[in-house]
Amino acid sequence: MKSKHVVDKLSIYVPQKQAAAQPVGRLMKLAQKRDRSVNYLVVEAIFEYLEREEKNP
Repeated sequence: MKSKHVVDKLSIYVPQKQAAAQPVGRLMKLAQKRDRSVNYLVVEAIFEYLEREEKNP
């Protein structure tokens, strides 16, 4: 089995006002549907955000 090497850790805080939208539950449901981990989806979203924002300085 291939071992994983963790470079950094990331933790997020969901503000109480936005918690009602159930972002974690929605991510879990989407992860299951796409056969991916929640971590995979979050990292992909971060990279997409960075690419978009870095194009528009």
